[in-house]
Amino acid sequence: MSAVNNTRFNSAVFLLTGIPGQEDVHIWISVPFCLMYVISILGNSVILFIIKTDQTLHEPMYIFLSMLATTDLGILISTMPTTLGIYLFNSREISLDACFAQLFFIHSLSYTESSVLLLMAFDHFVAISNPLRYASILTPVRIARMVLFFVLRSVALNIPLPFLLKRFRYCQTNVLSHSYCMHQEVMKLACSDITVNSIYGLSIKLLTVGLDSLLIFLSYVMILKTVLSVTSHVECLRALNTCVSHLFAVLLFYTSGIGLSVIHRFGNSSSHFLQILLGYVYLLVPPLMNPIVYSVKSKHLRSRIIRLFIK
Repeated sequence: MSAVNNTRFNSAVFLLTGIPGQEDVHIWISVPFCLMYVISILGNSVILFIIKTDQTLHEPMYIFLSMLATTDLGILISTMPTTLGIYLFNSREISLDACFAQLFFIHSLSYTESSVLLLMAFDHFVAISNPLRYASILTPVRIARMVLFFVLRSVALNIPLPFLLKRFRYCQTNVLSHSYCMHQEVMKLACSDITVNSIYGLSIKLLTVGLDSLLIFLSYVMILKTVLSVTSHVECLRALNTCVSHLFAVLLFYTSGIGLSVIHRFGNSSSHFLQILLGYVYLLVPPLMNPIVYSVKSKHLRSRIIRLFIK
């Protein structure tokens, strides 16, 4: 009997979950997910192609936008195999090593996206507050150094996660509540003390997403202060209009991300569906909406996309 229990509670795989109670219609649910992935990958790929091939778009604003598109593509590629595997083929099993690798990439890319949004906020701040020195402040070398620093920060802080999880035995259950792996959920399945993981996970969240969101908020406080000092009402609105697409991306990313973290740490069984919904919003909606919003709001980008498809 003990051998049976050991096999049951120390499985070498985790079971991922789609939408509980809707297993009979998973094939139909896969249709909107497939459309989201196709539109998101196509949209971000087009953004990258246009920025790379058009020399006039090799400016800091568009360089940061291309970074955002690259990060979104990485998140899509990290989550697509398991998400579509569940809805299309009912393939729920994922090995522990594959799960740990997936959560490393998801968290690293998510924190990188937070950093990119911070860099875009800094770009807006310099462009509005100090336009005459914009080119001398945001030089290619300085941009490359900032990008390298934030990418290395995200990777370095998330490298310990798989190793911290790998040392555990998993004897609670092997069923996850998402169609992909996340650190804050996987660690709860361990039958050991998870205090170190919990503290470390919260610490890196505060050092990345928490710090980035605070600096973005301060950037917009200074932007607003600068804009309100402009006497021309038209110039004031024009300056604020340049920030609309970035504000949309920031609100979408941080509200869903913070909401998901809060539910993971303090939620109960009644918030299970909301947790699943926020999980999809956090990882799938920004890569879908970012290229659409930036293409609509950026006149230069919009004109080149139109020119690309109406040749």
